[in-house]
Amino acid sequence: MSEELTPQQADGPGPQKGLLQQMEELMAALNADLSALDADLQSTGGAGRPTPTGPGHQTPRGDGVG
Repeated sequence: MSEELTPQQADGPGPQKGLLQQMEELMAALNADLSALDADLQSTGGAGRPTPTGPGHQTPRGDGVG
């Protein structure tokens, strides 16, 4: 087998730090996207969830039964 196909072994935490840095950057980007989505939902006044309808769905009647 060629050495090009095997992962490079490095002395010290170099590759781990690189992976950790990538994960932190991805998490930061995900958090930014989620914050933007939340702000968009808040500004449109959406409840965030569609109202369930259809067979089998029970709505409260307001009299304690339902």
